[in-house]
Amino acid sequence: MSQLGDIQNEFIRQELVEFVERDDERQEMIELYAASTPQMQELAASIIDGAHEQTDQLTMAALADGLDALKIMDDGLIAGMGLVGIKFRENFIFVPEVLACARAMKAGMKHIEPILSASGIQPIGKVIMGTVKGDLHDIGKNLCIMMLNGAGFEVVDLGVDTSPDDFINAVEEHNANVVGMSALLTTTMPNMGRTIESFIDADLRDDVKFMVGGAPVTPEFADDMGADAYGATAMECVEVARRLCAKDS
Repeated sequence: MSQLGDIQNEFIRQELVEFVERDDERQEMIELYAASTPQMQELAASIIDGAHEQTDQLTMAALADGLDALKIMDDGLIAGMGLVGIKFRENFIFVPEVLACARAMKAGMKHIEPILSASGIQPIGKVIMGTVKGDLHDIGKNLCIMMLNGAGFEVVDLGVDTSPDDFINAVEEHNANVVGMSALLTTTMPNMGRTIESFIDADLRDDVKFMVGGAPVTPEFADDMGADAYGATAMECVEVARRLCAKDS
């Protein structure tokens, strides 16, 4: 088991101590960062700090050093956004800070995406993402989409206030494996269940897996609604989507 001291980057160590309160989640993040090189830790730190110019320079430098584009994305960019997602979920940072981190992520990904596209790597799966009917919040959903795109998924973003019919039409049009639904209001959470019921009525439930998330959503609620999986953070969203696509294959 890795220890906090195994992470060489002091900024990341301080962030984990100050902002990651759950013991299991902190240990998971320690293992993640301790397994990466100091160079990747520095890149992740630039994402966490929302320093887009530094992210841009560090990504180019890593590529110039011959590092694999996927490794840079996973160990640097996505690893950094994982901690951002936790801080946002726990209300340690808010929309302006998340947008700054997202800008940094994009600064790095602009160098990575052309390499991945040219390599001909096939998408892991296709995911439909939307905030449910009646809910206009999208920051958490957009964070998940950024992480999913970075992790190699093809994502169709339906935006906010998404009706059950919108989800159904998107699945049929894009032949998607997974549907991700987000809600930030307790009053709109039941629309997750109504969407799943609509898929049952349309005889499409067996064709797609559902993952749900959002600040008020819990694993117990996800089970009650008939969802296949729940994710608490953007990083968990990626892991859940990978698992659901693996079951579907």
